[in-house]
Amino acid sequence: MRTPWIRPVALAAAACALTLGLTVPAAAEPATPVGYPAGSSATRFTGLAFDTCTAPTVAQLTAWKASPYRAVGIYIGGPNRTCAQPQLTASWVNTVSRLGWRLIPIYMGRQAPCTFRANATEITGSQAAAQGTASAADAIAKAKALGLLPGSAIYGDMEHYNASDSSCQAVVLRYLSSWTKELHRQGYLSGIYAHINSGAQHLSLAYPSTSYARPDALWIARWDLNSALTGWPGISNNKWANHQRAKQYRGDHNETWNGVTLNIDSDRFDAPVATVAYNYTMTSSRPLASRTGPSMGYAAVATYQPRSVVRVVCQVTGTKVGTTSVWNKLTSGAFITDYYVNTLSNTGYTSWLPQCSYPYQTTVDGLTKRSGPGTTYGALGSMPVGSLAWVVCQRLGTKVGTTAVWDRLDDRSWVTDYYVATPSQTTFSKPAHRC
Repeated sequence: MRTPWIRPVALAAAACALTLGLTVPAAAEPATPVGYPAGSSATRFTGLAFDTCTAPTVAQLTAWKASPYRAVGIYIGGPNRTCAQPQLTASWVNTVSRLGWRLIPIYMGRQAPCTFRANATEITGSQAAAQGTASAADAIAKAKALGLLPGSAIYGDMEHYNASDSSCQAVVLRYLSSWTKELHRQGYLSGIYAHINSGAQHLSLAYPSTSYARPDALWIARWDLNSALTGWPGISNNKWANHQRAKQYRGDHNETWNGVTLNIDSDRFDAPVATVAYNYTMTSSRPLASRTGPSMGYAAVATYQPRSVVRVVCQVTGTKVGTTSVWNKLTSGAFITDYYVNTLSNTGYTSWLPQCSYPYQTTVDGLTKRSGPGTTYGALGSMPVGSLAWVVCQRLGTKVGTTAVWDRLDDRSWVTDYYVATPSQTTFSKPAHRC
């Protein structure tokens, strides 16, 4: 692939326009919109993780709660997956999630035509785009069968290949671009696992390119025993900068925790992972309605009888009911007050349930974060291009470009929606609720 040199100039011009208060349109690529359905949300994990060829048993993961790891990579499918996965069922996912494990879905898709991996099923150069789309569709089907909801990140595994082969590089990028676009189309986030000296470098070079869709998260393999998520050779810290990085820093080795030995790779994560639903029981003494938003003022959707089981995806702040302002978002996309649900807290958030958020990539460099929904509010910093804006909710504010919509992020800052790759640049984007 020839690196398009004009794109950095365009990005600089966009940043300048933003500083001057001018407007520039958001590009369709490299930041493609994610089509989150109603019952979706993203989940982020920050901490130590491990991956192993065959998913551990429930008993093994129960023992490994004594370890420093709190997330586990699972190989959900792909033509190059090598190990049997007798544990990978929806029931297993539900059980280990209730134990407190975050899950990192990995899809062992087609490999580079110049791969170093023996006997691999490879990408066909002339069909790279179609095969990338097909791989993503298959990965989503496998994820759904396990109960991994839209909003989950799925990591395509691209093993080490000959980085000096330019035609092979272009094939890989076409394949991964289509992988990303199909995941986004169906409401999932795109992650890529790649070697620091091949796929990761090529994705970094293509980061600003309008020819390729950019993945939302990068997980590198570099077995140097250094778990840092910055300072990666050849990859600027401004790329995949906002909870979008992971590193496999130690390769195959045995570790024993609580008497159980597993052969693992060690990873550090600060990136999106799988979203799952958790079953909880209604505690109200009378029927209670779920609603279209996090307030009793929203329209009723469905009625739940006392002791009914509801499937909770994430939590948001809404109007206060009883002792809490927390509302639960259900897999239906409707909301129900947490006051009448047997989660762990009756006053605040339940630590294990994620805050509802919908990440989209930013489309200009230096996007200013503000203390309120308008250009007159104080600046709270800025975001590099391609950063994930973890949108919690939206409301109207100062008009920028074609929209007066502003996005509230999970760190309580605000950015104009005009420079975020949401589905609409004129109005609100579902499923984020109104702030």
